[in-house]
Order: sequence, then structure tokens, then C-alpha cells
Amino acid sequence: MNPIRYERRRYTTGQTPIEKLERLSRELGGPVISIKRDDLTGLTAGGNKTRKLEYLVADAVRQGADTLITCGAVQSNHCRLTLAAAVREGLKCQLVLTEPEGGYDPQASGNHLLFHLLGAEKIEVIEADGDMHAAMDKLAHELASQGRKAYLIPVGGSNEVGSLGYMACAEEIEQQAWESGTPYDYVVTATGSGGTQAGLLAGFWARNSNTRVIGVNVSRDRQSQEAKVLELLGSTARTIGLKGEPSPDTVQCEDRYVGPGYAIPTAEMVEAVQLVARTEGILLDPVYTGKAMAGLIGLIREGRFAKEDQVLFLHTGGSPALYTAPQLFLP
Repeated sequence: MNPIRYERRRYTTGQTPIEKLERLSRELGGPVISIKRDDLTGLTAGGNKTRKLEYLVADAVRQGADTLITCGAVQSNHCRLTLAAAVREGLKCQLVLTEPEGGYDPQASGNHLLFHLLGAEKIEVIEADGDMHAAMDKLAHELASQGRKAYLIPVGGSNEVGSLGYMACAEEIEQQAWESGTPYDYVVTATGSGGTQAGLLAGFWARNSNTRVIGVNVSRDRQSQEAKVLELLGSTARTIGLKGEPSPDTVQCEDRYVGPGYAIPTAEMVEAVQLVARTEGILLDPVYTGKAMAGLIGLIREGRFAKEDQVLFLHTGGSPALYTAPQLFLP
């Protein structure tokens, strides 16, 4: 037996709920939409990275690390949750952040505020096009010279170990579908670093599920994103011993809702965030779930789904980013 799938910390109590979005479904006149509330996972303010960190931090603890090092944007949800996991485990945490357009503001709100509140040991800010992995390696070497041991976590927690978090989530969705008698035809999720989508695909593959996963890109183009997810799906499958190679046809990404680029607002995103807030009282975020929901709305409006289809939207969290751009939503 390969033990890797069982080496896991537990940061969330029980399953995250699935709720039907009846008012939103009526408003759009489309399929039956439900939402998987992974914004309610454990650790500070929740989000999809919590699931990945359950496996990544277990690996770090197993290796005897005393410090987690990771990287991301100045408002990175992943950095927030990695730091929160370190606090929970009594570890130190250092962050490598990329400078945003317009320059770095050390007094920034949102997740950046939480980095300081949670007590990041060190924050290294590099140029937007800088080499994050080289910067993390440098921090790790500095710690090693002090007799400490770092564990490096890639952007988004998206490697074979981190993807196991969403393999477990796919199995959780299958269990909830069985309990409710509601099999899901589609899961729609934001896709960026790729680990969430690859993990879901691996999990449904392992369960012989017919559920299809549609990733809505938040950064790169469709071809690049599908190749990235497919590569990670294949390596994750090999890590856990799934037989065969994944078919490229199983990876579906939509790049029409990225807009000008990562974390750059779009009118469709603003509409989606407002619509879900005003029909269901649920907060999305402007970087990930807002664009993913804009993608789902766009696909519904163009007739991608049948009216009877059961579509599950994965809420990956990120609401602290709302408070960094109030001008987008104020009259």
C-alpha cells in the first residue's frame, strides 16, 4: 500500500457543505447550480489551499522541517493559509512575494495585513517577473547555515503532494452526491497553479466517476493551462499508483474570462460577484471565484449546459481580497 494518501494533517472538521443555489439558478434560467463551500475550510479565513496544505504540511513534519517557505502575489490566499498552517503546527514561515503593478505597499490591507497579523518571520519582496523559486532557495540556504531546516512549497501548493488535497475533495463530493442522491454532471472551478483541477480529475478518475471538471482560467491561455494541468494530473496519478495515462480530452479549461491578466478586474467578474451576493448572500472574490463564476454564467448563457444538468461550483475562497478593491463594488 502506498501510504502517501493517508499522511495528512486535519485542518477542517468534517465535510464542507454543498448548498443549492436556487435563486441564482432561477435568475440564469440555466442548469441546477450548487456550490461546494470550500471557503469554509479550516485555517484563517479558509479556502482551497487548506486542503493542499493538509498533505504538504504532513510531508514537512515527516521530514523534520521547522520552517515553511512559500511564494505568491502580495494578496496570495495560499501564502495566508500556509502561514496559518505554520502557526497551527508551531513552525516558522517565510514568504516570497512578487511586487504588484503600481509598486509594493507595505501598509496594504487584505491578505497582506494578515501576513503581519499571523506573524510571518520574514517577507521577501521581489520584482514581478523575478524568480520566486530561486528566492525561496536562497532563504532555505540561509536557514540551513543557521542549523534550521526549511520545507519549500511551490506557488499555490500545486505539486503532486498538494494535489492530493483535491483528490480527497473529489472523493468527498462523490460521497455527498451519494448521500443526497444528486450525482453531479460538472464541477466548475477556478484554475491557476493547476493543483485543484488536477486533484479533482485524479479523484474522479480513481472513483470511475463520470463527473466532468471545467477549469476557468485566472491567468494564462487555454492551451498553456490545459498542458499544465495535464502534466500535473499525470504526475499525481503516477505518485499514487493510478494505472494508465490521463487522456488530454479530460482536461477542459476556459480562457475567455481572464480579461487583461491575472488579478486584473473585468466587468464580467464584477457582475458575477454582485449577482451571487444579491441572490444567495455568498461572497466571492475578485481574483479567483469571481472570474470562475463569470465563466460559469457565460457558459450558461451560451447554452453549454442542459437545463436538467447538475452543476457544482467549487468556492475556493479568497474573500479578503474584496477589501483591497472597494471601488469595484461601491456605487
